[in-house]
Amino acid sequence: MPALLPADTPRTLRLLPLLHRRFHWSAWEALIRCQGYTLDRPRRASHPRYPEIIYPIDYGYINGTLGTDGEAIDLFVGTVDLGLVGLLLTHDYRRHDRECKLLYNCSPEEIYLVNGFINFDRTLMEGWLVLRHPMHRLWLRAEREA
Repeated sequence: MPALLPADTPRTLRLLPLLHRRFHWSAWEALIRCQGYTLDRPRRASHPRYPEIIYPIDYGYINGTLGTDGEAIDLFVGTVDLGLVGLLLTHDYRRHDRECKLLYNCSPEEIYLVNGFINFDRTLMEGWLVLRHPMHRLWLRAEREA
């Protein structure tokens, strides 16, 4: 995956649509279903090192994977059966690392919630949202699932 750049650079704006097209959405969704995931921070849990940070939805990792930070690939898990709906490319300025966090079974509201959570204080962490499908399609699918 290319290095993440500040969000306002022209190169970043070109890379996000490219990532959307080249990301193997179906393969990652199948991997999540096959390998399963572990939730280590349930909704409303505090961050282990920063107790003032509260997770808005379930958060964990995909079993049997390894991310760019040397740990399992992170995953936000929502409440609607929509499969893999998006990802967030993140830059954690405290840890000086960059990661990809996947959004699985998230409703449109939960997608907005997670995006706001990651980007709440951009001096600490910044994220770039890439959706698998346009948001209006996710709203329609979520309404059918409800």
